[in-house]
Amino acid sequence: MAIEAGDGALMDSSRVTGVLISFEGLDGSGKSTQLELLAEELRGVGLDVVTTREPGGTRVGEAVRAVLLSPAHTEMAPRAEALLYAAARAQLVEEVVRPALARGAVVLTDRYLDSSIAYQGFGRELGLDDIITLSVWATDCLFPELTLYYHVSEEERSGRNNGAADRLEAESGEFFSRVETGYAHMADLHSHRFRVIDASGPVGEVYRRTRAAVNEEFGWLGTGAAAGGTRSGGPVVPAECDLEGHGTV
Repeated sequence: MAIEAGDGALMDSSRVTGVLISFEGLDGSGKSTQLELLAEELRGVGLDVVTTREPGGTRVGEAVRAVLLSPAHTEMAPRAEALLYAAARAQLVEEVVRPALARGAVVLTDRYLDSSIAYQGFGRELGLDDIITLSVWATDCLFPELTLYYHVSEEERSGRNNGAADRLEAESGEFFSRVETGYAHMADLHSHRFRVIDASGPVGEVYRRTRAAVNEEFGWLGTGAAAGGTRSGGPVVPAECDLEGHGTV
């Protein structure tokens, strides 16, 4: 079946295999808005798109989300927090993500395993190795093919957060500084799948950067779409999860 890409080119939708794209960044970075804009455009060219979020995306996951983010649970231990995020993620992968990928859908997730590495591994200072091991086990080695990390200044980010702070958003500036260090570490270590997006400025400008990054990887939205893009598609699912040096994460 031929579908029309954003520049009028025709793309064979049967050639698009399941792809997992994660959107990462601090709250207020605008990642959720960018996810919805991309989903709308991808659906417009005929792709099967599934959007979800972490924690959440399933009945079990949303219940866990309510516990994790409630300001009433300030006594929550860091290890308990990490385990709850992993539990919600395991349910999401089993119930939503893998079935969608199996039918060839493009899955856009608002946060994924890199959030745990940044927030719990670095922010809570639980250590990189333990959090990676936990995340790999929870997802059964399912990694995103592309991770878009939205980076914005603290001043601009804070100005965008007008609602009541949840349990994590009420954390200190030092905590978020460590989280950003975690994201920077992962972006540097795993440049094969990370793209750092400048999230400053108007939504439309940021989306042009998002669109360019996605199109560079897959060719769905512009010139080259008819050839099926620059990647063959398919989530990164190693036969064996080699955690030595975290090379497969």
